[in-house]
Parts: sequence; C-alpha cells; structure tokens
Amino acid sequence: MQFPVTISIGTSVIPLHGIIEFTAYFIGFRYFLYLRKKHPDAISTTNRIWILIGAILGSVLGSRIAGGLEDPEQLKMASYVLMHFYLNKTVLGGFLGGVWGVEIIKKMIGEKSSSGDLFTYPLILALIIGRTGCFSMGVYEETYGTVSSFFMAMNLGDGKMRHPVTLYEMAFLVMIWIGLKQTEKKYAFANGLRFKIFMIAYCLFRFVLDYIKPHYTYRIGLSAIQATALIGLLYYIVIYLSKKDLFLITKRK
Repeated sequence: MQFPVTISIGTSVIPLHGIIEFTAYFIGFRYFLYLRKKHPDAISTTNRIWILIGAILGSVLGSRIAGGLEDPEQLKMASYVLMHFYLNKTVLGGFLGGVWGVEIIKKMIGEKSSSGDLFTYPLILALIIGRTGCFSMGVYEETYGTVSSFFMAMNLGDGKMRHPVTLYEMAFLVMIWIGLKQTEKKYAFANGLRFKIFMIAYCLFRFVLDYIKPHYTYRIGLSAIQATALIGLLYYIVIYLSKKDLFLITKRK
C-alpha cells in the first residue's frame, strides 16, 4: 500500500483524506438528524441549534489550542503564531472544547437538559470514518505510531515498521459503540451519562495511546495530548464528586 493514498481526477491528484474527512462530517451529521427524528428530543429545535453552534465554535477553538501546543519548538519558529494554531488541530481538544462550548451556550440560553447523549453515536461514527482518512496519509500526517516490532506494525510510508495507531483507535471506537449498545439493553443510564462514559473512555484511551506516538514531552512528563486528556478526566471527576446523580445506572425491568 502506497502512502499517502490519492485519487486521480483528470489531471488532478487529490488526497483521499480530504474526501473521507468531508464524508465523515456529512454522514455523522445525517446520522445525528436521523437519531433526533427517531427518538424524541427533550431540547427544543431552537435551543438545539444554539447548542450545535456552541459545540462547533468550542471544538474549533479547543482543537486548535491543543493542536498548536503539541510541539512548542515549532510554535517558537512559527512566523505567524495564529496561523500555526489554525493549521494544527487535534480531535481530543475539539471534543473537550465542544463540551465546554455547549455548557457555556446552555447557561446563556437557560437550557437545563443534558444534550450530549444524542451526539454520542454520530460522533463515534464520524470519528471511525475520519480515522480511515488519517490512516490513508501514513506518516505524512501526525497520526502515526512509533517504530515497533509488534505483530500489527506496518510500513506507513517511510520504510519503518510502526504502530498503526489510527487502526487501534478505530477498533477501540467500535468496541465502545458495541459496549454502550449492549449495556443499555440491560441498564438505563441517567440522562447524559452515555456521552460522559464515551468521553471518559476516550480521554483514557488517548492518554495511553500517546505513549506509542512520537510527541514532544513537556517537563511535567506528559505530551500536550496527555495533558489535555488529564484535564478532561479531572473535569468529569469534579462533575462526579459534585453531582453523583448524573452517573446513576439502573437495571432495566
């Protein structure tokens, strides 16, 4: 397999990643609309639109901040700091930024209902699709793993056998999806808990995954992604300690 994977259209050569990324956004949003139509939404259409705006703005900001801090050496050498942050992004920062963007918007509009559950499966689906695009870039995008002799190691375009971390993440996301679906057949989650479980699991996964990805390590012994993951975990720990009723799980009759 040759990396990066491209598609030829006439005289133009287009990276497959860009096409898959657009497809991920499109299918994820269509799946969200399907689920909202299939299951009654406690949140009004107007408030849901504002929540979507908060999620988008928060995710754009969060992904750029976390992404821009991944390599401080590059940041120091950047001619235009804002452009450096704009060009660097990370999914985890986007997720957490989206969470906080939504919470700010909900306080502004006075919405009390949890809003994350409806986003959970569309986000997982979009991320699975999107990660296939990341995989298609090989070592030409910073979503590859360290050199390894592990049986799943692959040549991602530089002649070295590396951890295919995007494939690991896709497998993890499929397991999370199946796990949530199977658990919810037997147990009823408190409103909003499905999304919280996904975010906690994803933060833990990304914290561990970064140990097998090339990264800049800060003096605290962590990468920017790992620090972001810890911030996310601490956020949910604070919520749990202050509002344990939001984490209730009851057996279905």
